[in-house]
Amino acid sequence: MFVIDSQIHCWEESAEFPTPDSARANHGAEHTVRQALARMDANGIARSILVPFGSWISDAMKNRYALDAAAKYPNRFAVMGQFEFDLPNAGEALATWRRDGMLGIRRYFRFSAKPLQELDWFWRGLVDHDIPFMSAAPNRMAAFAPVLERFPSLRLIIDHAGREPFDLQDEAVWADLNDTLDLARFRNVSIKVSSLPCFSSAPYPFPVLHEPIHRIYDAFGPDRMLWGSDVTRLKWSFEDNMRLFTEALPFLSDEDKQWIMGRSAAKACRWEMT
Repeated sequence: MFVIDSQIHCWEESAEFPTPDSARANHGAEHTVRQALARMDANGIARSILVPFGSWISDAMKNRYALDAAAKYPNRFAVMGQFEFDLPNAGEALATWRRDGMLGIRRYFRFSAKPLQELDWFWRGLVDHDIPFMSAAPNRMAAFAPVLERFPSLRLIIDHAGREPFDLQDEAVWADLNDTLDLARFRNVSIKVSSLPCFSSAPYPFPVLHEPIHRIYDAFGPDRMLWGSDVTRLKWSFEDNMRLFTEALPFLSDEDKQWIMGRSAAKACRWEMT
């Protein structure tokens, strides 16, 4: 099985950029490219998509570490980069964004969905240049619907099944799942089933996750579901995160698993499986 992890963070702590306590508590002190490669090799992961993060580092610096990894290991890593919306030449930057290991853009609207209605120039640029966009607005996922109605060709990849990444667990985290499932009517929208064991208070096989995953499967289909670990935030093991989709869900066929564990990420992010 050709496996692509659709989200990991990689960064290296240094004297210039020490990891702050808030990030250390959620993700650890660092997760280097060397550590990522070792875990990938141990678990049969062919590729990983690097999502730069770190509010303590500039967007350019975050992207640079990830792009350096993609340049050094082009068959193992590619990047969904951070984008600086306020730069004077932001619109022009979209025209050349997908190069040198950069697959697309990732932006999480965790605290407000208001910017979604103020970025028509950005949505138009994404469509014009066919740039995939990973994003979510937890508890406000319905705000994407009018954007997609105006720009139905937008390649949206919903992060973490549209869930709030912190605090909520078990049934409570899925209260507004219908708003996310509604976006499946737009054929260029796919969904990352990433980091999901973080939302379970019970260990593998994470029974509380089976029903919402089945609903996601029914709405989007396996060819629009992207497995991802978000490994630095996992509270259960990386191996059990994989086994949730490779072993624990009886409604998934072998072909479904091929899509969810790799082929869908290659398709959604336009990263050819070679």
